Amino acid sequence: MGDHEHGLSRWLHDLLQVEAVEDNFFRGMATPQGRGRSFGGQVIGQALMAAIKTVGEERPVHSLHAYFMRPGDATKPVLYRVERDRDGRSFATRRVIAVQSGKPILNLAASFHVKEEGLFQQSAMPDVPAPEELENEVQLGERFADQLPEAYLAWLRSPRPIELRPVGLRPPFTREAQGPLQHIWMRIRGDLGDTVAMHRAALSYVSDFGLLGTSVLPWAKAFIDPDMQFASLDHAVWFHDDFRMDEWQLYSMDSPWTGGARGFNRGQIFSRDGRLVASTAQEGLVREVKPRD
Repeated sequence: MGDHEHGLSRWLHDLLQVEAVEDNFFRGMATPQGRGRSFGGQVIGQALMAAIKTVGEERPVHSLHAYFMRPGDATKPVLYRVERDRDGRSFATRRVIAVQSGKPILNLAASFHVKEEGLFQQSAMPDVPAPEELENEVQLGERFADQLPEAYLAWLRSPRPIELRPVGLRPPFTREAQGPLQHIWMRIRGDLGDTVAMHRAALSYVSDFGLLGTSVLPWAKAFIDPDMQFASLDHAVWFHDDFRMDEWQLYSMDSPWTGGARGFNRGQIFSRDGRLVASTAQEGLVREVKPRD
């Protein structure tokens, strides 16, 4: 692992950390060199870390449900208030309110469960090419540079801790309409360490990439399109098994419904050895708008 990748994983590791400022109150840092709206995955990841800090390591998080209420400001830190709703023998539950400038921007509920043995079955992993056979988004950006806006190219070329390798072209790299189904290999560049909490927070962070866009694939729309408005409304993650986000994971996504300016999306995350390690669901705003002049 090179110094560059180590620096990127350290960037994400530090971004997801939260600082205790009072009993049950934590502060999450602003996005380094951030501007505009906060990335939803960052707020979810920090809120989850705040909840995790109030629960013992013997009970890892198994699910979270979040509602976005207001857009966050990437240039400002976020205050997280944790409510310790229940500590049972097997399960613990927490509620987290994320506050910025005196107003809530996100509500998150999380549940934690001691590890137990039990009945087992899972969905089969899709049969797709390995990540080594695919181009990442930076390489795709260079291949289609003459068709992409300069601002988007600059974003692709900027250092980012997450590497994405789509299975097949998707907007904005193609404008062909396709069914509401996509697969993306993803990993965090570098080494995130060995704590279960960090890898689950990192998965929460990356699970917001690409999911909402699945619902508009039949129209070949993309986040960069000036005639579209996108925003996450709610987001849920269920953690099924242990994994490492600094190793390749396959994100398989589908959208069973789009309508009324909203899109509903589901995701399954598989480790490279075929284990279903997490599932996701999200509804978001997918509104057609008049392009700005």
